[in-house]
Amino acid sequence: MKLPRFIFLNLFITFLFIGCSTESVGTGEETIEILDPTRNYEELNISYGNDAKQNFDLYLPANRNSNTKTMILVHGGGWTSGDKSSMDYLVDLLQVEIPNLAIVNINYRLADSSNPPYPMQIEDITSIIDFIKDNRAKYSISDKMGFIGTSAGGHLALLWSYAFDTSSNINMVCSIVGPTNFTDPAYLNNTDSNLQELINIYGENPTVSFLEEVSPFHQVTANAPSTILFYGGQDPLVPSSQGIALRDKLVDLNVNHEFTLYPNEGHGWTGLNLLDTWTKLKVFIINNL
Repeated sequence: MKLPRFIFLNLFITFLFIGCSTESVGTGEETIEILDPTRNYEELNISYGNDAKQNFDLYLPANRNSNTKTMILVHGGGWTSGDKSSMDYLVDLLQVEIPNLAIVNINYRLADSSNPPYPMQIEDITSIIDFIKDNRAKYSISDKMGFIGTSAGGHLALLWSYAFDTSSNINMVCSIVGPTNFTDPAYLNNTDSNLQELINIYGENPTVSFLEEVSPFHQVTANAPSTILFYGGQDPLVPSSQGIALRDKLVDLNVNHEFTLYPNEGHGWTGLNLLDTWTKLKVFIINNL
């Protein structure tokens, strides 16, 4: 369930010179390390827990300050697989096209028969966001953030933004083919064994109330952050009704949003439609993050 790489990525590849200068600022008994905000900084596999998957990559732009926003990337993989490396193409693209952003590319614990995705993966995202906020002074960044999630990562990004952002830190969220509503008849009444196997990761006989709890469609409110959605009309895993229903609810709630449906695309796309996705997403980030 991961999105294909941008076929035009090679047009944007650049070499980054990473600065590692630091200074320390005393605050009574505590000394805070301050990274040099005039220089780029990159740190990979920062740990935020004891599990091997609880790590993220951090990319800080040069000349950042307390107004510098952070974009968080959330990979797909059906909640049971995948890795942050699948989102590296977006790291490269953002650094070239919107170079004033800080970027956090995350891993999270993967679900299996003994470890359901919820609330485990939401708790991991909370831990990452708390880590970023706790280190704002060190990194010289704002506490304002956005999400880009693909597939299962789109679901997690939407759900965290709608139901768990109690401090209103998220300014915008993007879901690319992310599930939004597990009570959708297209899911509940499906006859596709592959699709059902995917859905069963949230439980083989879950209650309706639980399905609503883990569905962004049922958690969104009028206070939701700006939302941009991309879906394929021929997607065998995430029916277009998932995006359409959420779009309609965002309209009813008067939440700032954009919605694009590619009628002939499936669970991901390439070529001109992919270029269209990035063009729209770039403008949305600049205007809303």
